[in-house]
Amino acid sequence: MKPLVPFIIPVLAVAALAQRPRSVSTDADKPATSPTLVAPAPTTFKAKYEGGVFGYNHKTNGTLTFDDANTRLVFRDEKQKEMISIPYNSITGAYGDTHAVRPKSATIASNVPYFGMGAQFIKHKVQYLTIQFNDPDSNAAGITSFKLENREIMASVLQSLGNKAGLTQRGEILVRKKS
Repeated sequence: MKPLVPFIIPVLAVAALAQRPRSVSTDADKPATSPTLVAPAPTTFKAKYEGGVFGYNHKTNGTLTFDDANTRLVFRDEKQKEMISIPYNSITGAYGDTHAVRPKSATIASNVPYFGMGAQFIKHKVQYLTIQFNDPDSNAAGITSFKLENREIMASVLQSLGNKAGLTQRGEILVRKKS
């Protein structure tokens, strides 16, 4: 046991150093502008509502619109009926996320013996805009998500939404600072 002591002590010292808390820098707080050039977001763009708002359970295709006259983000279904309205000042956080998903046809094909072996590796990337909100007027709060067409639209929409809602960027997400 005594010959192992010189080896055990350095290992325990490294493990102890790894357990100390990490410092958080506050210089990461910055306005919701990106240093990379992002094209301005269109006023209206295609989106698919994925869920999250109380009373709207079904996934629906439609459009998201920046309604600057009324300072809100509006989702309209395919018939242009207004379904969801989120005021800019009630948005507390927003972020964009990408998921790799397998299409249904690839899932079906992967179950075919011998021929479907390669189909299990087919995936495509889907972009989601996730918004956290807390409306003081109606006392409604929640998290909702919308599926967007591509990464460029998501980046421009996220930047525009952050600027219009007065959010600050913290890493990859946009948040509203408490006043």
